[in-house]
Amino acid sequence: MRLNRAWIEARIPHQGRMCLLDEVVECNAQYIRCATATHRAPDNPLRSHGRLGSAAGIEYAAQAMALHGALAGTATRAAGDTVLDAATDAATHAATDAATRAGGNAPEGSRHGPPQVGLLAGLRDVRLFVTRLDDIESDLICEATHLAGDGLTALYEFALRDRNSILLSGRASVVLDAGGRFKHE
Repeated sequence: MRLNRAWIEARIPHQGRMCLLDEVVECNAQYIRCATATHRAPDNPLRSHGRLGSAAGIEYAAQAMALHGALAGTATRAAGDTVLDAATDAATHAATDAATRAGGNAPEGSRHGPPQVGLLAGLRDVRLFVTRLDDIESDLICEATHLAGDGLTALYEFALRDRNSILLSGRASVVLDAGGRFKHE
């Protein structure tokens, strides 16, 4: 099952052009794989001087990690469900979410709360294998694997690929906003 851009925007803090991922292709309790074509968009908000440098791929990976966290959080709240079962349930609410964002009314309890905000706390072993992303002709595949976590932090390994090779890879530490520890403006 694939989860589309509208579903993604309902679950991460990034909206509009800043939502860089187009769909969730695969997800389980430890892993997520997303696809996107936004790296070729001339109005990509991460472009600088007319190009999209490869380090921008870290933001693509961070958004994939946020999606995985949203799916894993949904699965945790739905006792006994797998991440994919929770994703299926969440996908059924996508139309309601979209209608609510457009100003319509949603049935009580059908909307998800605001996305939990995580802070990217550190990067390790980041390897950039290309200098830019905007000249990659194929869609990008962003993969993130949850290695460890305790509800307050998470450690992920990530990779951004085109159809033939790895474009960048690394590991990321994320501090989660457990109980609203951080103030958001």
